[in-house]
Amino acid sequence: MDTLIVAGLSFIGFVFAYHSYGKWLGKKIFNLDDANPVPSKELQDDVDFCPTDKSIIFGHHFTSIAGTGPIVGPAIAIFWGWLPALLWVIFGSIFIGAVHDFGSLVVSMRNRGQTLGEIAGRMISPRAKLLFLLILFFSLTIVLGIFGLVIAVIFSIYKEVVLSVWIEIPLAVFIGFWVYKKKKGILIPSLIALAIMYVCIYIGTVYPIDTGLPLFNKEGYKSAVVLWTIILFIYCSIASVLPVWTLLQPRDYINSHQLILAMGLLLLGVVVAGFGGDAQMMESAPAIAKDIPSDAPPIFPFLFITIACGAISGFHCLVSSGTSSKQISKEKDARYVGYGAMLLEGGLAVVVIIACTAGVGMGLYKRSAAETGTTYRYEKVMAEGKQVTGKKAWRTKYNPVKDGKKGGWKNHRLGPKIGAFIEGGANLMSSLGIPLKLAIAIIAVMVASFAATTLDTATRLQRYVVQEIGRTVKVKALENKYLATGIAAAFGLAAALTSGPAGPGSGAMILWPVFGATNQLLAGLALLVILFYLRRLNKPTWFLIVPLLAMIIFPTCALVWQIDKWYQTDADKLEYKWLLITVAALIQALQIWMLIEAAIIWKSSKGNYPEPEDYPENKDSIDGRSC
Repeated sequence: MDTLIVAGLSFIGFVFAYHSYGKWLGKKIFNLDDANPVPSKELQDDVDFCPTDKSIIFGHHFTSIAGTGPIVGPAIAIFWGWLPALLWVIFGSIFIGAVHDFGSLVVSMRNRGQTLGEIAGRMISPRAKLLFLLILFFSLTIVLGIFGLVIAVIFSIYKEVVLSVWIEIPLAVFIGFWVYKKKKGILIPSLIALAIMYVCIYIGTVYPIDTGLPLFNKEGYKSAVVLWTIILFIYCSIASVLPVWTLLQPRDYINSHQLILAMGLLLLGVVVAGFGGDAQMMESAPAIAKDIPSDAPPIFPFLFITIACGAISGFHCLVSSGTSSKQISKEKDARYVGYGAMLLEGGLAVVVIIACTAGVGMGLYKRSAAETGTTYRYEKVMAEGKQVTGKKAWRTKYNPVKDGKKGGWKNHRLGPKIGAFIEGGANLMSSLGIPLKLAIAIIAVMVASFAATTLDTATRLQRYVVQEIGRTVKVKALENKYLATGIAAAFGLAAALTSGPAGPGSGAMILWPVFGATNQLLAGLALLVILFYLRRLNKPTWFLIVPLLAMIIFPTCALVWQIDKWYQTDADKLEYKWLLITVAALIQALQIWMLIEAAIIWKSSKGNYPEPEDYPENKDSIDGRSC
């Protein structure tokens, strides 16, 4: 019953927060009013600025901010115990993450749909704008590299998901044409598309797609990861320059239905398995881990930056101010999209925690070798004549024994943690009578699809950043959207395919520790811009102080700890330590510089609001067109 209590109280808390704290922010702080003009209508161009129904924007926004972040982060963080991870997800989402996302969306809407980097130039100083843009560029490069690699790894491990993920593209294009050109409804065709996807999931379990092409890394073995990574970035380059209604919006809308269905099945599985006594968190994993290996990072501050998107993520401000603010058709929709989507992401993180504890504790399975052709099956992992379950199963995933010794943090890798959620979630889902093989495919498709939506959205956002850098430093060529897209994709691909100790692709994972800290620093800087926006309007800012300080202190401590550890590591043990030190130190220096810029202008900023440029006078040239 402990699993049911955790799930029930968590979701009740999120619903209550939306109708209380979220409502207070919208009414008393941001004064949302549907009579106010919005960029999607005043600057409508049918490419980036596009007034859209809030349910469609919610789907785009949620699937873009979610990705694998609220899955990977909590799946790793419960290494320190599920209770601190759960508490941070709940309270972090309500009081920091949702405030950050909501505020970023509103501030961008009130400033002609500009990104927070551009807004920082007016709210703080022109130098702050360039600093913010450079931080965004570094952050998005890491995001693109890692997310591209994660999807490629999922395609390589769970080959049954490939068909279903890629079939989304033609389905989304058809729905976009159906809705925006034929003026038809979106719900029915999106549900049909979802049904087609699930049929493809079943087909994928029978006929998995294996590339098998002879691509080699430096050790000479085949690497489908390389091929998939290249294909993914080619796709993202194309998706980045298409109008949002042709692919981005409808694909994200389909994925939002997919998540709701998958989460519904998972939650129903929690109920059935919980009542049946099969899924119990206390019996499956430690609430607070006590046997943490000595080589593991300290729980403070690494728990907070590891969970990342499950509670607060700087990447979300890029989605809020980069794409969603250009599509909101009424101001009051901002609470539903900005605050509500983050709470749902927190709910997803709670489900991940349950799957990685109670779900994993239900029993371990291993994938058998191919029997004939592409046929495969899952076998129980046995010990002393019975299946490995409970805390023994959890320790096998989170603190494995290798050669008679505990593997410790050095064996705490990304792939097995994604697998913990996929396989633990499949255990919960199988309690509904769904075959384990099919359940694993359903969850793997969900993870890969969300990572893909984040990847193409991040490519579009990086294109905006490159274009804004071009305008700021007055390099006209960088303002070209095709060149900017090429630069975004090239840097992301280079990060993903950096050759590390395990060959092409492993280099990007070396930068993973920097990702969490950089992500939180970016959130802190976004909160700083929101604070200056409210301060210049003489609005209350007290509720931002603690979140802002937390998002500066936590990642700063983490980066300092990491830089010190890397510096003391022998070069032959960490081949790329100077790359890590340089990137981390550069990001930290840019943040300190921006804080100095903020301190200089702090006193004179109160009540002194710099108005954005007016909307075009000739509104007839942009109003009234269908998006």
